[in-house]
Amino acid sequence: MSAPKRTVSAEDLQEEWLEVQAAQEDPAMFRPLYDRYFEPIYLYILRRTADEALSADICSQVFLKAMQRIGSYQFKGVPFSAWLYRIASNEVAQHYRKAKKKRVVTLEDAPVAELMEEMQEEGLAEDYMPLLVEVLDQLKEEDLQLIELRFFEGRPYKEIAGIMDITENNAKVRTFRILNRMKKKMT
Repeated sequence: MSAPKRTVSAEDLQEEWLEVQAAQEDPAMFRPLYDRYFEPIYLYILRRTADEALSADICSQVFLKAMQRIGSYQFKGVPFSAWLYRIASNEVAQHYRKAKKKRVVTLEDAPVAELMEEMQEEGLAEDYMPLLVEVLDQLKEEDLQLIELRFFEGRPYKEIAGIMDITENNAKVRTFRILNRMKKKMT
């Protein structure tokens, strides 16, 4: 895959796990985790809502729920952020269900060329942009999230698996199948 890989060292995972354990013992110790992940979680939500105020509200809910549930968090070999992203994903989905609106997909800053390359489409990504938007709009919510996490955010499959609560292999297989369906619709 040509998407940039975001990896976390075993040492960083261990250090983070110690911070999580401290926060589980004392909620005041949640602050370092909040400080580290507030901006990435906020931007993740903003890309899905395109509304700064709404994103701030949802982000607040994410961290409130994370603090309330930190005691039930269990280390599964992926960064703590995967758990936060899963909460954020659920909060965004819940917002759209309540509002009975379709979710926003922002392609402006997305590395669309990498997605097109992965689907083995020749030509300039700009030429395919309208068709790509139409095909992405037809994806199921979970499929769209997987494509966004992999290609627009450059997340490794292991982290995607943690966010979506699936196996790493399942994330790879589903991505391959989604790309094949997208390619068929675009040709």
